[in-house]
Amino acid sequence: MRIEHILPGHLVARKPVRVLVVGAGGSASAIAMGLPYLHQAMRVWGHPFGIDLTLMDGDAVSDTNCVRQPFSWSDIGHNKATVLINRINLFWGTSWCAEPVSFSVSSIYDDHHRMPDLVIGCVDTRAARGVIERAVTKSSSTITYWLDLGNNASSGQFVLGQPLNQRNRHKASRLRTVSELYPEIADTSGGEDPLPSCSAAEALERQEPFINQTLAASALAMLARLFHYGKLGHHGGFFNAGTGQMTSLAVDPGLWKKTMKRQR
Repeated sequence: MRIEHILPGHLVARKPVRVLVVGAGGSASAIAMGLPYLHQAMRVWGHPFGIDLTLMDGDAVSDTNCVRQPFSWSDIGHNKATVLINRINLFWGTSWCAEPVSFSVSSIYDDHHRMPDLVIGCVDTRAARGVIERAVTKSSSTITYWLDLGNNASSGQFVLGQPLNQRNRHKASRLRTVSELYPEIADTSGGEDPLPSCSAAEALERQEPFINQTLAASALAMLARLFHYGKLGHHGGFFNAGTGQMTSLAVDPGLWKKTMKRQR
């Protein structure tokens, strides 16, 4: 029998869905540029407030970023988040916010009334993912969802989870997060993967083009189904550019249990 996750009613009740995207690189920029379409679709589907987005990144645009990310030479030296949000607001008429700082555990607790409902993490180190994990699982957190996107040279994954916190309690049906299913993804004890190269040519060798866009589009399509139909039969997926295959991650407590057992 197919198991489905049901969208909590409080998430679309008389307010916009507050979304925080952490990072403004390859995957995050693709997510941010796609969220206006989801915002517009939600309003058509009867969620009049749509999305309220905050994009957070402390990095400035470099010349290498202009190869795989939606930045031009005129953006070099300017903050990534600010560039993208200004571009989105100008085109779509939105009033979304940029935070030109690096994410920390305290980032989402400075203003409790603006705590995000959904945190989308698009970071490229285990340490950065660990910071997000600690923030969303803090006992006082009311964050409903954590969507994580990650990739290597030719493959990647996206996983939507409900972190254990004040909002999400221990339940068999709770969507497991990426760090619960695959704890090594936020474990720094094994060292870090190589960071993005400063050379444009080497950067393309380390990561094939369109991996970020493919993962972002698939993750956004999943969110669209959640907000349109109010339920999901899968909460993530794995893409392999070498084979062209996309494998979904089913909403299945039995599968979660087996996966976590294998990771021990």
